[in-house]
Amino acid sequence: MERPRVIVGGTVSVDGRLTLAPGVLLMFGDERWQAVAGESDIMRRLMMLHQPQAFFGGSASLVPDEAGATPLPEYEGDPTPLYSDFLPEAVVNRPGHRGWFTVVDTRGRIHWAYKEWPSEEMAGWHLLVVVSHATPASYLAYLQAETIPYLVAGKERADLRLELEQLHGAMLRAGLVDEVSVEFFPALIGGFRTSTLFDSSELAPDEWPTRLELMSAEVQAGGHVWLRYRVLGIASPATAS
Repeated sequence: MERPRVIVGGTVSVDGRLTLAPGVLLMFGDERWQAVAGESDIMRRLMMLHQPQAFFGGSASLVPDEAGATPLPEYEGDPTPLYSDFLPEAVVNRPGHRGWFTVVDTRGRIHWAYKEWPSEEMAGWHLLVVVSHATPASYLAYLQAETIPYLVAGKERADLRLELEQLHGAMLRAGLVDEVSVEFFPALIGGFRTSTLFDSSELAPDEWPTRLELMSAEVQAGGHVWLRYRVLGIASPATAS
């Protein structure tokens, strides 16, 4: 089965920062980010361009890194049936369904306030959680009780090649990214631990950077620049010469 085409996109500062500081969750708004980044329509344009079937995000986009598992009553039944994919027909075949907002939460850290993307523009995009066999049974029981679909992948962490769990940097290292689409806004944020678009493990001495090919460059209002790159693959001594 051919894997899906993967486009990594984001709006970042000139130094590649995705947020203002460690633990700052822009999902809930921050006037400092808004002041320098302004309004972005990259999501809308990417949707029009690629017609995606799913968006992927990690739990760190929604909860701080230090957040633990969601407090839930201990599950007292046989947990075995919980560790199978849960795709209720009422959601999968719901009229108006357009796609999945997929979040990886193998530790069961998020207590969901929304089951569908909470905006009129994104109506019909439903929540899909990726978990693992190490996710607490109490959390899986909670998802089922809330009729929130989930996929089970991997023994401890969701398998990268199966569910694209490790985002951005890790996907790039694994050769799973086909295109990079980045909108830069004219500001610098800095920081030693502030997230960047491609946070990942450090390159080992025998590892090479990933080569890109420019597809388009577009200067936008307010000093924003939108760059699209095709991912060519991992560089090597042969390609460097």
